[in-house]
Parts: sequence; structure tokens; C-alpha cells
Amino acid sequence: MTQTSSVRSNKPIANLSLDLDNEWAYLKTHENPEWETYPSYLNVVIPRILDTLAARNLRITFFVVGQDAALEYNRHALSQLASAGHEIGNHSLKHEPWLHLFSEAELEHELAEAERYIQAATGYKPTGFRGPGYSQSFALLRVLSRRGYVYDASSLPSFIGPLARAYYLATGQFGAEQREKLNRLFGSWKDGLRPLKPYRWSFDQTTLLEMPVTTFPIFRVPIHLSYVMFLAGFSPVLAKAYFYTALWSCRIFGVEPSILLHPLDFLGGEDVPRLKFFPSMKMSSKEKINIVEHCLNNLTNLFDVKTVGEHAAIVTNRQNLIHVTPSNPS
Repeated sequence: MTQTSSVRSNKPIANLSLDLDNEWAYLKTHENPEWETYPSYLNVVIPRILDTLAARNLRITFFVVGQDAALEYNRHALSQLASAGHEIGNHSLKHEPWLHLFSEAELEHELAEAERYIQAATGYKPTGFRGPGYSQSFALLRVLSRRGYVYDASSLPSFIGPLARAYYLATGQFGAEQREKLNRLFGSWKDGLRPLKPYRWSFDQTTLLEMPVTTFPIFRVPIHLSYVMFLAGFSPVLAKAYFYTALWSCRIFGVEPSILLHPLDFLGGEDVPRLKFFPSMKMSSKEKINIVEHCLNNLTNLFDVKTVGEHAAIVTNRQNLIHVTPSNPS
């Protein structure tokens, strides 16, 4: 769902989204067998998120996991997102960050089933997609195009993907098969060479709009809120200053930032003890929400914040969008 605001602003544009990863998804990728009961914190975290956004009159894009939409005990929380006017995107069916290993037939099933459940839970069929763990492939782009998606938002143009992957693998007990599946989690250093601004993938005599998650101009290090939380574990003051500097850097370099949130930005270790292996979970929910609110205040002061879909609709007709051919067209 995308609604275009009739209120014009002289500020440059930004978009804001949230990947609605659930507790079970994190437990699954860390091979914790408790994931199989699909533990959920959505009923706890979604009201917190919606309150924070409503206080700033923000409508954003929520990328929803199909498996969560399929479970009855999540339906009420998910329906609140659409009722509040937020855009609903597809974040895959099973939140497996190795979609790059899927065949086109498997991806067709993955997207179709996720769409079916998400539409049943929210009343809206997604037209935007973000892969879990920024997982992306040429096959995925082809399937998204065939299924009528308006944009993909799976690109994270950063050089630090291998370092993030190494840290992630060091925090869990992974077998050889799982490590093989995760060998491209968060991408490679080459992803840092991708465009920072929206662009079009060109393939099969068609195109698909890419809305990258913004990283720090020039340095290409992440500026999404989960990274800010990681820095806040060392110094909240440093973390807030880092985000503010990154936003100003975007303005200086003419980048319209795509800023990303996660549920754990609103949850403390007291809320989900099983996820204390995340560095930021040493902080309380109160501390984290304070940082989120500070960062969102800076974002709204400097930019006219829209959903990803609204932003995509604005940039899609621009004549200066570059075209990129996928590197693995096979």
C-alpha cells in the first residue's frame, strides 16, 4: 500500500522502513531449535513502534515475513500496520538469508506464498521486496519483475559485509551446511561499489527499480539504526553524533537516504532474553527507544520522510537514473 502525501515540503526526500524480523527468525539462523515453535514478540514491539511513528506523524514501509502473517496469533498486530496507513512490503516467506541459493521455481513459490499470507493478514498485496540479510540474485530479480513488483530494496552498498558476516558466524554454533548457506550473508566487499542512489537493474529487455539501503557517503559504512545501536553500546553520544553526521553527509552529497529500522531497535534484553547474543541487547528498551526517537527527530528535521513506495514513485520517472546489468545473469 502506498499513499502519496499532498503536503509539499522544501526539504530533500528520505524514506524510512522497518524489516519486521521476528524472534524465531533470529533463533533459526543461529540454529537454536526453539525457533520451531515460532516464538513472536510482534504483539509487544509493534505497539511501541507505532506509538513512536505516530508521535512524529510518520508513515513508513514495513517489510513483513510471510510466515508471521500465516500465524493467527500475529494477525492482530500485523493488521494494525495497515490500519495506521503504513506501506506493506514482502520480506520473504521463511526469512532465510540464503535466497541467492534458490532456483527461480523456488523463488516463485517463496514470493507467492508470502504474498498470499501477507495479503490475508493486512489486506494489501506487496509491490516492494527486501531480501533477508540483503540476499539478492539475478534469479530473484527476474522473479520480482515477472510478479509485477515495483521495486526491490535488498541492496546494501557497503564494504564491511564480510566483517559483519564473520562476526555473525562467531556468535553462533553453526554446522558446515549452515555455514555454506550463510557464506554470502550481508554480501561481499564488491557490494560497496554499487550505486548509493536509486538505479534500475536492466535485464531480459526489462528493468526493475532498486532502492538501496543507504550507507555513509564516501566511506560506505552502514547508517541503519541497528548499526547505530551497536555504536551506542560503546557510547550513546557517539552513536547519535554519528547518525547526525551521516544525515548531513547525505544532504551534502545529494543522497536521498533510505533509512532502515529493525524490531530489536525497540526491544531490550529484558524483553527477549534468548536474543542476548546481539550486542545491542545489553541495553534496555527505554535506552534504545530514546536513541531511536533522537535519530528520527534528526531525520524528520532534515528530510521529508516518505515510505519506500512513495519515494520509488517519485524517482522512477527521473531521467538521470543509471542502469545496471546484474553481474550473474545465468
